[in-house]
Amino acid sequence: MTSRRYAIIGTGAVGGYYGTCLQRGGAEVHFLLHSDYDHVAQYGLVVESVAGDFALPQVQAHRSTATMPTVDVVIAALKTTHNGLLPELLSPILGPETAILTLQNGFGIEDELAAWMGADRAIFGGLCIICANKVGPGTVRHIDYGNLLLGQYRRDRQPAGISPQLEAIGQDFRAGQVAVELVSDLRLARWRKLVWNIPFNGLSVVMNATTTEMMADPNIRQLAEQLMVEVLEAAQRDGELISPGQGRHLPKEIVAHMLAHTEQMAPYRTSMKIDFDEGRPLEVEAIYGNPIRAAQAAEAAVPKIEMLYHQLKAIDRRQSKSLS
Repeated sequence: MTSRRYAIIGTGAVGGYYGTCLQRGGAEVHFLLHSDYDHVAQYGLVVESVAGDFALPQVQAHRSTATMPTVDVVIAALKTTHNGLLPELLSPILGPETAILTLQNGFGIEDELAAWMGADRAIFGGLCIICANKVGPGTVRHIDYGNLLLGQYRRDRQPAGISPQLEAIGQDFRAGQVAVELVSDLRLARWRKLVWNIPFNGLSVVMNATTTEMMADPNIRQLAEQLMVEVLEAAQRDGELISPGQGRHLPKEIVAHMLAHTEQMAPYRTSMKIDFDEGRPLEVEAIYGNPIRAAQAAEAAVPKIEMLYHQLKAIDRRQSKSLS
């Protein structure tokens, strides 16, 4: 059992899966729910997992953070399109030492949290290497992978090392049977995740395709590879801008490695494709806009990423108008 108390803000696929794992490992976890509240309060949470199904028949479910106790770690698992709600949502559950851990896709998220939460608040970022979807009330289907990269944010964007607090949070996840890698350079890890997210999230919407369909088409595969190479260049230029001569860059081999893993992946609808299919706002700014602005600041040319960004912005705008 751990003495740390957690709050999950956003009990969807990511928050539901990792929050359930934390409770399975002995942590006290409080879940914020919206439409699923009645179901989860009565029946708990279920994970249908490639590694073996498991369930929590009883969880501490809440309609509002106003009913939650002060916690040690807040896990932000909302879509980044809803991050403007976080200052109000978190206010009732923050103590002086409460840490924030964001399990969200994209880039620059920790910068926004730091601006809201003040200079003294410990902020961590988590990169979820997982294929998982919410398939029903209180039910998450875990399709593949599931490991987690955790790092600490520094306001000067330098590597933060591995603090005792980060070690402790990592151990809580490991107790819940999550494979955890602690990283000293969170910003570079964010670029690493974008090597996959930038091509496959956006192309899945533009091409109306699953990962399997994209990898089977030679033109889409080639475009995905070209986008990956642009992310590598942007990451290298960004590292040189912030830490000249420190070698903060990603290895070129990561492109072939990620393509090979995507070929072997079970057919998967990306999170952005699901949001599009469900008529929800797309996380265009977090996954594309913020990295593009970082690339521009570092004088890195990313024309293909910029084209995909503008396509997605237009698609997102058109969809929002059709639903209004």
